[in-house]
Amino acid sequence: MAKLGVLTFHRCINYGSFWQAHCLVQGLRSLGAKPVVLDHRSDRVSRAEWRCALQPLLPARTTRPDRSLYASKIRKFVNAFASFPLSAAFALDEPVALDDCDLVVVGSDEVWNFRHPWYGGVPLFYGEGISAKKIVSYAATFGSHPAANGLESYWADKLRKFHAISVRDENSKTIIERALGREATLVLDPCLQFPETLATWPAVTHRRPYVAVYGHSFPSWFQQGVRRWTASRSLRLVSIGYRNEWADEQWLDGGPYEFAGFIAGADAVATNFFHGCAFALLNAKPFACVLSDYRSNKVRDLARLVGAQRHVVSRTTPSARYDTILGDVPDPAIADRLAELRSQSWNYLIDVLD
Repeated sequence: MAKLGVLTFHRCINYGSFWQAHCLVQGLRSLGAKPVVLDHRSDRVSRAEWRCALQPLLPARTTRPDRSLYASKIRKFVNAFASFPLSAAFALDEPVALDDCDLVVVGSDEVWNFRHPWYGGVPLFYGEGISAKKIVSYAATFGSHPAANGLESYWADKLRKFHAISVRDENSKTIIERALGREATLVLDPCLQFPETLATWPAVTHRRPYVAVYGHSFPSWFQQGVRRWTASRSLRLVSIGYRNEWADEQWLDGGPYEFAGFIAGADAVATNFFHGCAFALLNAKPFACVLSDYRSNKVRDLARLVGAQRHVVSRTTPSARYDTILGDVPDPAIADRLAELRSQSWNYLIDVLD
């Protein structure tokens, strides 16, 4: 059996990061592989991660009661990280102790995003220091780094060593094809590719009917549009993971497993995060999403990829649109498109694992 390593952001205090890593590992297992998550460590990254998790709404300071709840959320993530099959630990910036692998899968997540506040431009995610017979990517993304900015030859040369490259958005696909002159396969994020992994977590049923709020720093016009709709339906707005004062209830210490059940049990989802959209799609939940500066590339491209553009709203979106996108189940054509993309993604994975 080939030794397979997964290289991703596996210790982020972020629901999407956790679940993409978990789903990719479980998905590879379903294909007969025995993956281990390559356990990179960095005090610099850990400090930045925890500071952000405890103060997620900077420059607004976290109150002492909220800080205690965010600390509880962190502990739940740390406990969940123990479920990953890990390699021997090694230094992120000097991976000299990295065990040799037959195959290394880089991704998913923003592994190539130069604008990531603490992982941006780390050579390891471009294959530097990896001793493997074959290096491939799965659903990697450049995140908020726009295709118009291109890719410097220093980084392009490293990616040329990859045996196969797949990405999860058109922005990243364009960057690869322009810089390397080779095709990048468009695949689904692991959460969307392996829905059976998430199906084992039961939906939250003990709450009153609610709309899930996932994200932060929403524009006031979006808040007003969502609140108008929920008030018309006598639904509560419940915010998970981050304080949103415009929500009726805050669940700041929800862990990653609780998050999965929380979205599954919601009547609808209001979000500005990529995985807010992804989990809504997974559960066939009505959703409304607003673009943010940091996440606009990947959210917009996901909506286009699956045909869910009408769920992305703007300041000029009429009030009546909220009634349909939050009140009606998503277009069945979206499920058909997801099935088509799953087949494409399966074919890619089978090829690279061969």
